[in-house]
Amino acid sequence: MYGLVVVLLAAVVVGSQLPAVSDWLSGTTAKEDVPVLDESGATASSVEATVDACNGFAFDLYGRYSMDEGNILFSPYSISTALSMTYEGARGETAEEMEAVFGFLEDPSERLPSVAGIYNTLNEEGREYALHTVNALWIQQGYPVLEDYVDAIIGYYGGDVNALDFVAEPDESRVTINEWVEERTNDRIKDLFPSGSIDADVRLVLTNAIYFKGDWLYEFDEKATGEEEFHVTPSTSVTVDMMSLRDETFNYAETDELQLLELPYTGEDVSMLILLPKEGRMGDVEAQLSAERLCEWVDIMEGTAVNVYLPSFTFETKYFMMEDLAEMGMPTAFTDAADFSGMNAEDQLFIDKVIHQAYIEVNEKGTEAAAATGVSVALTAAMPEETFRADHPFMFLIRDMDTGVILFMGRVTDPS
Repeated sequence: MYGLVVVLLAAVVVGSQLPAVSDWLSGTTAKEDVPVLDESGATASSVEATVDACNGFAFDLYGRYSMDEGNILFSPYSISTALSMTYEGARGETAEEMEAVFGFLEDPSERLPSVAGIYNTLNEEGREYALHTVNALWIQQGYPVLEDYVDAIIGYYGGDVNALDFVAEPDESRVTINEWVEERTNDRIKDLFPSGSIDADVRLVLTNAIYFKGDWLYEFDEKATGEEEFHVTPSTSVTVDMMSLRDETFNYAETDELQLLELPYTGEDVSMLILLPKEGRMGDVEAQLSAERLCEWVDIMEGTAVNVYLPSFTFETKYFMMEDLAEMGMPTAFTDAADFSGMNAEDQLFIDKVIHQAYIEVNEKGTEAAAATGVSVALTAAMPEETFRADHPFMFLIRDMDTGVILFMGRVTDPS
C-alpha cells in the first residue's frame, strides 16, 4: 500500500526565499529558506479564529493526557499545523471530522491566508529570541501528487518540495528525513522515525518545524539555586534544584484554587504562563481548564511584586496519537473509508500513524523547546509582595503574545 507521512518538528531557520513551482523536485532542503507568505486574504477575525481553534484543540488534548499520571509536554501549534497540511488534501466526511477536532476554517480563502499570516508572524526577524517554523514536502520520485495540493503547501505553508526514492531506498529516505529533523531541532529530536517505520509503501512525507529558545527577561541567579523538596504527591517528594527570584514585578493572580504567574522572555513577545494549583486542587483545576477559563484567569492578573520559586527541569515526551484523535472525533481518517482525494486523484490514502515527540529545558537563563509530529498516511504602584512557590505539580503554557497561539503546553509532576 502506498503511503504519506507528515512530520511536524522544531527547527532553527532563517531567510526568506520562496521556492518556485518549477523547482518542486529540486531535491534540496535549504535551512535558510523561510519564505514570506502571501497573507493578503487574512482578516483579524479569520486569524483570531485560527488561533482560537489551535488553542481549543490544545485544551482538548491536554484533557485527555491529564487523565494519566506523569509529566505532559506537547506543541499544539506543531500538531495542528501537521494535521492542517494533511487536511488540505482531505475531502467529504474525512474533512468534516478533521474540522470538528481541530476547528479548521472550512473556507480556504479564509483558512489559507490566516495560516500564512501566523507563519509570517512566528518567523519575523529582529526578535530577541529564537522562534522559527518551516515546512517541507518530500515526494516519491514520479508519484502523481495533485498540483493544487502542492501549490497550497508551497504558497501558504512555505513548504520546500524535495524528491526521495522511498521505493528503492526507504531506509536511506528515513535517515535523510531524520537528519533534517535533528538539524532543525538543534539535535533535540532524534530518530523520530525509528528503523522500519518508513518502507517502500510511503509516497509522501510532510515536515513542519517549530523551535523556540529564549532568555528570561529577568534571569534567575544561579547562585541562589538550591536543593529543595518537590512534592510529587502529598506523600511523595523528590529533591530538585529550586531556582529563586526576588524583588521583581510580574503579572500575577490568585484565586481560591490556584496561583497564576507570567514569566516573560526577552523582547516580551513570548511568555511562559504557569498555573500552580493550591495543594490538593490539581484535579479541580484540570477539570475546568479551557481556553475560556484561561482567559478569565488571565483577565484578573496584574503587575505584582512576587518572590518566585521554580524548579529547573528537562524532559522529553512521545505520544502515539492515532487512538486519541480517533476518539476525539476523526475516526474515518484512519480507515479505508478515508478520503484524501485532494492529494492524489486515485483516492486510496488513509492515516495509519500519528506520532508526536517533544523536548523542553527550563533553567536559570531561559527555556529551549522543540517538538516533532509524524503522520503516516497509507494507501487505502507600591504593590503587595506575593510568594509563588512551585514545589508541587503545576501546568505551563508558552504563548506567542502577538498572535496568542499556544506554542507549547505541559504539566510538571516530577521535575527530577
